[in-house]
Amino acid sequence: MDNKVAIVAIIVERGSSVDGINSVLHEYSEFIIGRMGVPYRKKGINIISVAVDAPEKTVEELAAKVGALDGVSSNTVYSVG
Repeated sequence: MDNKVAIVAIIVERGSSVDGINSVLHEYSEFIIGRMGVPYRKKGINIISVAVDAPEKTVEELAAKVGALDGVSSNTVYSVG
């Protein structure tokens, strides 16, 4: 199965979900290229982008697990190549 490079965008609206996010990201750490988190204090949210190199199914699983957490939404963008 070919790997895809993708960005998983995560919006965190509940701080209590951060431990769950970190747990999921740790579970998929072998596929993570890097991550960046930005607190947006004005809106009381956190924005996290996670760059991954993994099979598409694995990327979808990661995004679904994170997006299923309370107060968290996620979306994925894939590279064309």
